[in-house]
Amino acid sequence: MKIALIGATGMAGSRILEELVSRGHYVKALARDTHKVADTERVMAVDIDLNDHDALVEALRGQDAVISAVRFHGLDANALFNAIHDSKVKRYLVVGGAGSLHVPHQNTRVLDSEDFPEAYKPEAEAAAHFLDKLKEKDDLDWTFISPSAEFGPGKRTGEFRLGKDELLVGEEGSKISAEDFAVALADELEHNNHIQQRFTVGY
Repeated sequence: MKIALIGATGMAGSRILEELVSRGHYVKALARDTHKVADTERVMAVDIDLNDHDALVEALRGQDAVISAVRFHGLDANALFNAIHDSKVKRYLVVGGAGSLHVPHQNTRVLDSEDFPEAYKPEAEAAAHFLDKLKEKDDLDWTFISPSAEFGPGKRTGEFRLGKDELLVGEEGSKISAEDFAVALADELEHNNHIQQRFTVGY
């Protein structure tokens, strides 16, 4: 497949890029500064300003799918949705956040729990708002993938669990490596099991 990856140089994006290439996909790696990305037979690096509508549409056009792995706080969701719409790409996957998931066995979002760090609230609330806007998009085959609470660099094990709207908690808490998250995202890209749905991944 041909895939546009927005935020290809970030913590999640760089692992997703590596996973997609390892599976034989062709990736257009989009970021503000792509000097860290090497052009290869399967990777084309493109410097992009997400606020430049025409440039973004042109970068996305002709791709089989778009993946965004960017921060939500300060992101103009409507502008991004409009660019995807105008590019005529129908498949869209989002590296989401854990804050909008529900605390296990409670009707409370993680970001609304008493011990949720204040420093993370603006990003978590922006991610939740982004998901709400996605749910209004009936003309887009979107999937919003929430990581577990602890999400960072680690090992690629290929062994993890999938959930729906409730935070996954294992023996060592709520965790997922960026490498295994990338596996779950690539699996979804290839199999389309959660069209117009959110799901979560964790150990």
